Amino acid sequence: MRLNLSKIAFLGGALAVAATFAAPQDANAQLKFALVPKTVDNPFFIESRDGCFKAAAASNGAFECLFEGPPITDGAQQLQVIQDLISRGVDGLAVSPADANIIAAGAEAAKAAGIPFITWDADLVAEDFNLRAAFVGTKNRDIGVNLALQVQALKPEGGTICIQSGGVAAANHNERMDGIRDTLGGFDDASTAAPGQRLEGDNGWTEAAQCPLFTEDDFALSIQQMEDIFTALPDLDAFVPTGGFEQFLPDANRAALAPYKDRLDSHATVIAIADVLPIQLEQLKEGWSHANVGQCPFCMGEIAMQVLLDLVNGKQPEAEFIFTPLPVCTPENVDTCTSDLG
Repeated sequence: MRLNLSKIAFLGGALAVAATFAAPQDANAQLKFALVPKTVDNPFFIESRDGCFKAAAASNGAFECLFEGPPITDGAQQLQVIQDLISRGVDGLAVSPADANIIAAGAEAAKAAGIPFITWDADLVAEDFNLRAAFVGTKNRDIGVNLALQVQALKPEGGTICIQSGGVAAANHNERMDGIRDTLGGFDDASTAAPGQRLEGDNGWTEAAQCPLFTEDDFALSIQQMEDIFTALPDLDAFVPTGGFEQFLPDANRAALAPYKDRLDSHATVIAIADVLPIQLEQLKEGWSHANVGQCPFCMGEIAMQVLLDLVNGKQPEAEFIFTPLPVCTPENVDTCTSDLG
């Protein structure tokens, strides 16, 4: 079975204690591929798991998908998961690095053991690209660019913004922040490295002194951070999370934003947020955000398995960077914006 990447991806060159899941498989499956997320209980990564399981089921027993990762987003714990998988002799590793610098050691260990290693969702830092065979996922800077464009459309005069990110060392979130800052500030996209140049009145935009905020993928913490910043700055013009954090706890998100619903409805405060999972699009319909710029985690899990299978069979990826679709959802297109994701 071979995926038609041209239909579902854009190609470009440019545990301490682990939770373990495995798709129902043929007991005679010869290969074991591991999809390693930053944390196992994030709805985004659960979608990628389902894509991985689908690919395994369609392989007719050629390989098994193992979905293993730490219970929290922590680079050191994720590295332990990777080291354990290497010691167990898995045949391929697809990793979303929680901390690019820490996980480089896992990539080196896999390379030394002769185990194909790719990244997905988040990448290693540029100087370590030689340690992985390919990256599968979103062109992360473009998420930030499109979040900023949606904010600009509703707040053309600029204002005060708070960016909320995942982890300080998460390369994918830093690239998104770079896209937000460059687009809003009118900076040359090559002038600064991710996470970009802080906005200090540039093009009318200023970052709140308390921001950026870093959630470390702790959803309850993301809600608390949002409540704190809105309490401190009730006239905040834009709040832009680079991940779906708050919306993954929909009831808590609604409750936290309820005091500011009039500001949201009038666009006095604009919220543009990453990811387009169904629970998020319901909140977009209800007016709890103004735009969601998404990814296709299901595609990532599915394609990552095919790339590993190709590598095991001696075939190099068609490109170093395999980019998945990037839907931009607004109240006007919310019912159709993800229809092409499968």
